[in-house]
Amino acid sequence: MRFGYLMSEERGAASLVLAETATLLSAQGLRLAGAVQFSAADPEGHPCDGDLKVLPDGPVLQLSQPLGQGARGCRMDAGAVETAAAEAARHLGDAALLIVNKFGKLEAGGHGFVPLIAEALERDIPVLVGVNGLNRGAFESFAAGLAEPVLAETGAVLAWLGYAPAIASANVPNTPRARASA
Repeated sequence: MRFGYLMSEERGAASLVLAETATLLSAQGLRLAGAVQFSAADPEGHPCDGDLKVLPDGPVLQLSQPLGQGARGCRMDAGAVETAAAEAARHLGDAALLIVNKFGKLEAGGHGFVPLIAEALERDIPVLVGVNGLNRGAFESFAAGLAEPVLAETGAVLAWLGYAPAIASANVPNTPRARASA
């Protein structure tokens, strides 16, 4: 059983690595299930704005509830996460890897992607999950010592999965980093 998690002190870094990993592996023909976050490219947008793309091919769901320009905090749209988990479950049967953007508040409460993670592990499908410090304790309780930390770098994730380093350096123009540097 392969169960890995990514953590990073830098906000959004683990999400970026998971999204880039998904893009690279999809380009190589690997069948994926799960969801990755793509932050809004609008510099005028709120820092919480972001979309959750269900793997392998959508839909794309708005992750946060719109609270307006003056909002200071974020409010995740729990319905969007539950919808993403249900959509991702449709692709688990033929997936070679499950990627979950974040073990968040819903997952800490036993909802969201938790049933899908458990099912993937039961089917011996490798699982990669992003975890933040706020939910780390709940994740560790859920994982019961079965998950191993993976460095939040695309090359390290690919190596953990057993893929050649050449994939990490492949010139795939539609990765999140490539779009950000364009």
